[in-house]
Amino acid sequence: MVSQISNLEVDTAQAVEELIEDNSSHQEVIETVISSLDQNDTAMVSHTDEGSLWKFQYGSVEVFVQLTGESEEDLLTVWSSLLQLPAKDEPGLMRRLLEMNWSGTFETCFSIHDNKVMVSSQRTVADMYPGEISRIITLVANIADDNDEDLKEEFGAS
Repeated sequence: MVSQISNLEVDTAQAVEELIEDNSSHQEVIETVISSLDQNDTAMVSHTDEGSLWKFQYGSVEVFVQLTGESEEDLLTVWSSLLQLPAKDEPGLMRRLLEMNWSGTFETCFSIHDNKVMVSSQRTVADMYPGEISRIITLVANIADDNDEDLKEEFGAS
């Protein structure tokens, strides 16, 4: 899994660097990264006063990318839902998620939100460069896609 993520991350980062100049907005970078990962043209975007929200299909998961704005205090949040709760053997599931959080999640983490197991990453956009945006989106998409089916098979609905 780690080598797959590394290879895809390098390919995506190279594409981003080739397509984007240093003065591009975070929004433009996000759209370039999503277009490189979205193989089935499923991407959708919503722009509001509170920011922008993108959704795209990556493998067997939907990935969401939210950008609250372009100022240094604004946030980039990327997440994907893996498993609906309640689940079979929730103590075993929680242990597995905590163990996976220890290694192999890089800048992402597993969590629970809205009764769903999620993988996510969030940071302010201050001093964020295009490669970081690419890495965060790619990591969330890959980790979600690599783990959703196994988690559903082992811990699916109770």
